[in-house]
Amino acid sequence: MKVSFVSSQAISKAMRYQTARLQSDLTKATTEMSTLRVADTGLALGARSSISVTLHREIDRLKGITDSNELAAARLKSTQLGLQELTAAASKLIENYSTALSGAGEPGIAQRQAAETLTLMSSVLNTNLNGENIFAGINTDVTPFNDFLDPASPNRVAFDAAFSTHFGFAADDPAAQTITATQMEAFLAVVEPQFSGAGWSTWSRADDQQITTRITLTETAQTSVSANILGFRKLAMAAATVAAGFAGPLSEEARNVLLENGVKLLGQAVSELADQQGYTGVTEQRLAQASERISMQIDLFSGSIRNLEGVDEFEAAAKVTALKTQLEVSYSLTASMQKLSLLNYLS
Repeated sequence: MKVSFVSSQAISKAMRYQTARLQSDLTKATTEMSTLRVADTGLALGARSSISVTLHREIDRLKGITDSNELAAARLKSTQLGLQELTAAASKLIENYSTALSGAGEPGIAQRQAAETLTLMSSVLNTNLNGENIFAGINTDVTPFNDFLDPASPNRVAFDAAFSTHFGFAADDPAAQTITATQMEAFLAVVEPQFSGAGWSTWSRADDQQITTRITLTETAQTSVSANILGFRKLAMAAATVAAGFAGPLSEEARNVLLENGVKLLGQAVSELADQQGYTGVTEQRLAQASERISMQIDLFSGSIRNLEGVDEFEAAAKVTALKTQLEVSYSLTASMQKLSLLNYLS
C-alpha cells in the first residue's frame, strides 16, 4: 500500500485561496444586495447584455433631454414674465398718452412715463438666466438691448443726430417750439427706419434666430423670444419719440403728433406682445407634455432593465449571510492550520 503525504503548507495555501474567493463572492453579493442588480451584467446576461447596454444608453439620452427641457422651461417662464411686464407697461403708457392728448395731464408726466418704460425695457430685455441673455436670440452671450436714456448709447446718438439733421437744431433747443405738426410727421417718417429697419441695430444686438431646443427624441421647439420682434420695436419707438421729443419746448400740435403716433404704435405693440405671450404659452405646454412623456419612457426602460438585471432582495440577503458564515469558518480553519507545527506535536 502506498501512503501519500499532504503538507500543512499545501492545506494552508488552499485555505487562503478559498478565503480570497469567498471574499470576492461576498463583495459581489453585497453589491447586488445594495443595488438589487447583478454585479456582473455580462456574466449574468450573456448575449442579452447588449439589450441592457442599449436600454442604459437610451435612458442617458432621455435624461439629457430632460435636463435641457428644464433649462428651456425656466427660460420660457422668465420670458413670459418679461412679456407680461412690458405688455402692462405699454397699456399704462396708452392711458398716459391719451390723458395728455385730452389736455388733462401735463406733458412732463407723459415724458417721465415714457422714460420709465424705456428703463423697464432695458431691464427686461437684458434679463440674464443661468449665464444666458434670454432675449438675445442665439447670441446669448451678448447684452442685447441698449439703454436709450444714456446720452452715449448708440441708439440715442443716432436718434439725436436724425433730429438735428432734420430740423437743424437739437430736441432741447428753444427753436423746437417752432416745429409744426406737418414737420413732426415728416420727422417720424424719417426716424421710423431706426426702429423697423436696419437702424434697429443701434438698439439691439440680439439675433433674429431664436433658440431651438430638442424637447423629445423626434420633436423640437423654439424656446426663446428675440428682442428684435416687432412688438418691442414699436414699444421702443412710442416711448423714445416722446421721451426725447418732449425734452424741448415743443408746440402743442407737435406734441400731439408724437402722442397720437405713440398711441397707435402702443396699441399695435400690445396686440403683438399678447400674441407672443400666446405662442410662448403654447410652447410651455408642449415642453411640459414632452417632459411627461419622456419621464414615462424612462420609467418603462428602467422597468425593462430591472427585469433583466434585477435580483431578488431576500435571496440576495440570504446569499450575503451564507457567504459571511462561510468566510468566518474559513478564517477559523486558516487560523487553526497556522498553529500546526512539528514542534507543537513533539512537545
